[in-house]
Amino acid sequence: MISRPAHGTAKGPGPGPPLRGSAPFRPLSVPAPTLCDVTFSAPGAAAPQLNGHSRPAPGPAADEGLARRLRALACTAPLHDLDARKANLAGEYGVYAMAEVALAVIDLVTLNMDFDTGADHEEIVAKVLPRVAAQAPDRPAAEHERVARWVLENLINVGSVDRGFRAVYGTFTTDGEYVRRDYDFKLIEEVPGPGGTVYLRATDEAVNVLVGALDTDVTSAQIAAEVKLEVLISRGRLADAQLAAEQARYRTVQYAETLRKTLEATRRNVRSVDWLRTVPDMINEALDHVADRYRHENAILTNIRKARDEAEAVDAKTGEHKRRAAELVDIVKDCIRRHTQLQSRLLEAGPLFRAEQDRQAFAAPAARTGLDLYGQLVAPVLPLPVEQATRVTDAFFARGTGLRTPAAVRVADLVEVLLTPPMEREHLGAEMPEPDLVATPDDSRFSEAQLDAAMALLTLPADAPRRLSGLLAEARRSDPELPYLVALLAVHAASPPVGTAYRQGEQQLLFAVDDGTELTDPEFGGADLIVGTALLDAAGMAADRSEVA
Repeated sequence: MISRPAHGTAKGPGPGPPLRGSAPFRPLSVPAPTLCDVTFSAPGAAAPQLNGHSRPAPGPAADEGLARRLRALACTAPLHDLDARKANLAGEYGVYAMAEVALAVIDLVTLNMDFDTGADHEEIVAKVLPRVAAQAPDRPAAEHERVARWVLENLINVGSVDRGFRAVYGTFTTDGEYVRRDYDFKLIEEVPGPGGTVYLRATDEAVNVLVGALDTDVTSAQIAAEVKLEVLISRGRLADAQLAAEQARYRTVQYAETLRKTLEATRRNVRSVDWLRTVPDMINEALDHVADRYRHENAILTNIRKARDEAEAVDAKTGEHKRRAAELVDIVKDCIRRHTQLQSRLLEAGPLFRAEQDRQAFAAPAARTGLDLYGQLVAPVLPLPVEQATRVTDAFFARGTGLRTPAAVRVADLVEVLLTPPMEREHLGAEMPEPDLVATPDDSRFSEAQLDAAMALLTLPADAPRRLSGLLAEARRSDPELPYLVALLAVHAASPPVGTAYRQGEQQLLFAVDDGTELTDPEFGGADLIVGTALLDAAGMAADRSEVA
């Protein structure tokens, strides 16, 4: 039984509850045989022999090839899942080919991302809109944009914790034991950019989906793609050569992405990357590879230009041949540009490592989070018996009050201190003048009496809240300045400090709620808040704190 990755959630373009990123197939009425059912027999039963000899489990090499194919198949599952889940969206979206739109989105992200930056979110949506609109030209433009954004967000897997996908596949160990493994991957990921921006970048798995290949070595795959391109050009098959050129460009982007991740890991932590052997060998190999590809691509570019210039547009077939040759020139020139940029980044890798090594070695230690003595220590300990509370307090003060002065000093230190003559002081310095202290005048707008009057007015029964307009009118009849203080306390009650009130053991708390009613008052405007008193379960909160402790 095959299962699709069930990891993360995604929201559809219409209203409704969030949808799962993937969902397992429903079982048939008669369960289908699994791979284990075919390979192994039940314990204690004799398995039927087909040829008289038991067949051993596949070897490591054959099983690794199968595992790579299973991983490559899993990378396409999120695309097929889009077409499977479009029927669950709020609206008629069956006319849209979601997998086709997803491939177009991955292609645009791959071609628009650079070595240092990625593709812009809004730009990708704008570029994929014509393809979405072509699938349903009679639908409104707002629906086309919702479909494009929904496909892009599902490729990012917005809504999941790590914004990734997970597939489960089985392999055989060297002992012939069947084990299941988790394969975590991403198709399009969001990376931070300068100035707080967020870019989109296509992963290696996404490029493998584009070229329809396994997770092979990127260097070998790029060389093979360019050799295939050169053979097709020499034979004049420019239509097939254009597809090979696009695959070669995808491999160029994939190769640059591999090196970029290594340099990015160096910026985060130089210890996570092997700069003693692995990375220097990889940089030297990459420089040789880039130089070789640069010469090879220039030779290919010369042949394409020759084929383009020699073609004369005398008929439709020759004109198509010339057009494809011109498009090949642009694709190969883009590959050369990307390789040139990659070479410049490789030459900067060594200085980058040394600079990051110095920065991280002499960086200040990270600040630790503070300790809430009341909420994390005092409040949980107070309800405990003395026998249990002393263990907590002894452990805290033994580690939180610093070093303990020894009870006895060494005799050698005591003799040295006693025999040291006192220092002679000629003077103790100038006499310090007495400071002139001036009492700070009380510039409070409201007096204590006004505060008591406002609090008495806001002391309401728990089952009888009042409107702010009525409280202001009542306050205005007793004191013209009192409405300002009442309004200030009511606005403050709109965000009541519930946690502080629980920790301090308060029994009730003043709150204010906006239900959309407009305030009608000669001096104030805004919302006519509902002001009331909430009763707090302090005993239940203390019990919860003791259970946590």
